[in-house]
Amino acid sequence: MEFLNHFKILESIVVFVGAFFLRLIITKSLRRIQLKFGFIEARIAITNKVISILIYMTVVVFIAFIWGVDEKQLLIYISSFFSILGIAFFAQWSLLSNITAGIILYVNYPVKIGDSITILEKDNNITGEIKDIGAFFITLKTPTAELISIPNAVILQKNIKYSPQPEQ
Repeated sequence: MEFLNHFKILESIVVFVGAFFLRLIITKSLRRIQLKFGFIEARIAITNKVISILIYMTVVVFIAFIWGVDEKQLLIYISSFFSILGIAFFAQWSLLSNITAGIILYVNYPVKIGDSITILEKDNNITGEIKDIGAFFITLKTPTAELISIPNAVILQKNIKYSPQPEQ
């Protein structure tokens, strides 16, 4: 029985080391992609964090299987966790919509950090340079040097007039 525990410990170490090296390889690949395509450092950092979280969640599942957790028990635990998470997000619907909008803005929207945009409102247009695209808000710097935070969901819902920054 003791040999079996030593083997499980060895397998667990192999999984941790494999995950560490996989994360290292992905991080280096992301740096090369950043240099090749000129992505902003913050975009690569967020992508790296998301990939790291996915890798470590996978490691936890593998370790659970190595140490003999029953698949049905693990499935019940994971489904319970996602149910609670879904209820929490439903309770904060605007939070979920802002996170989703932030991902859309970050990945697949024509504006990027440094571009000047005008949010076309009915009564009052807002003009500024994009300073940051976060998970919940976009930060604009107005011509009068004021910083304005606008929820990401609002950016997707409004008409935007933008001037891309010149390519370097």
